[in-house]
Amino acid sequence: MEQQPVLAFTAYQKFLIAVLALLQFTVILDFMVLSPLGDILMKTLNMTPSNFGLVVSSYAFSAGASGILAAGFADKYDRKTLLLFFYVGFIAGTLFCAVANSFEMLLAARIITGLFGGVIGSISMAIVADLFAINQRGRVMGFIQMAFAASQVLGIPIGLYFANLWGWHAVFLMIVLLAILIGVAVLLKMKPVDKHLALQSTDNAFQHLWHALSNKTYQTGFLAVAFLSIGGFMLMPFGSAYLINNIHLTQAQLPMIFLVTGLSSIIIMPIVGRLSDRIDKFWLFTGGSLLAIVMVLIYTSLPPVPVWEVMVINVIMFMGIMSRMIPANILSTGLPDMKDRGAYMSITASLQQMAGGVAAVGAGMIVTQNGHDGPLANYKVLGYVVSAAFIACIFFVYRIYVLVNQRVKESSPAATAIDTQLAASQTIASLE
Repeated sequence: MEQQPVLAFTAYQKFLIAVLALLQFTVILDFMVLSPLGDILMKTLNMTPSNFGLVVSSYAFSAGASGILAAGFADKYDRKTLLLFFYVGFIAGTLFCAVANSFEMLLAARIITGLFGGVIGSISMAIVADLFAINQRGRVMGFIQMAFAASQVLGIPIGLYFANLWGWHAVFLMIVLLAILIGVAVLLKMKPVDKHLALQSTDNAFQHLWHALSNKTYQTGFLAVAFLSIGGFMLMPFGSAYLINNIHLTQAQLPMIFLVTGLSSIIIMPIVGRLSDRIDKFWLFTGGSLLAIVMVLIYTSLPPVPVWEVMVINVIMFMGIMSRMIPANILSTGLPDMKDRGAYMSITASLQQMAGGVAAVGAGMIVTQNGHDGPLANYKVLGYVVSAAFIACIFFVYRIYVLVNQRVKESSPAATAIDTQLAASQTIASLE
């Protein structure tokens, strides 16, 4: 893709980046904090491991379902209004988690939270695609996706501290209070995001959804996003068990590994974001994929090694994975028309959740363990499967790359007018 001059951010754009990153931080933390609370929750609410597994997976499956259901409506409303609606629902669901006093109540609360929280990421990405030029999106996504690392480094330790001090309910109350402050900032300071409404057809919500699903160009993006999610979700569920039972690390050493990996991600993500705005996105993605394949094959074949060596391998592996995620997501945002952007993002968010669920189930069928303390078997096979998924993803991202490049070269007069208007508005805003 032909590289364009890198545009500076206006003050308002910087505000948007900050508020969207904080918003994503609360959503990701709400999802990730449940796993460290597992032991406390199972004992407090008398849950079996299968009950707890259902509580965790219910969020992902309800989030996947809501993305498909919301896709037909995603381009029919101002994106700010839509963001506030789902964020308020997410806050309500998280508050429901905080007051739950039984397995059944917590399960219902997680389903509600997933129904609303699962759509927020796709709305945020649609806002980014609407308000930032494609050669700005790398830096934007680099900062927004730092929310994942920040939740590891800051959110989970603080949440566990509150849980030990005041009980597990306090963790969800902390998220609710922070989310309310962010929601107020969005309500008062964020401007409407409604340029796409002028491009809408008279299709109803179902027709709009079907139009997006049946678009062959968009289907390439859907496949790429699904394969993009498979690798990480296959490795993640068994990561701790592998390190303890195969590499012979202790439970006390795990937090330091997550801390170091999270801190390195905070540094790496903005760098990858800047690179995505300056060099060819597909080749950055391909380089990251090849690095990730090498490191995954090393990681899944490790003998017992010192903890520092595991940290180094983890950091380099995540460097490769991050170098895949950001450029692939930027290319994906360049695929849909503005009038379909919300639907496209909602569907891709759903596919990410569903692909993650399928990947976790597939990983569970590959990996076996003889007794609770035995080493995980077939973990090396899992590394081969993940590597194959990475290679397949390169093909689909290349197809996106070609399609987006064609769109840039064959821009319609309407699209050119929109781009000119966006550039003009950025120039005016920067002079204010």
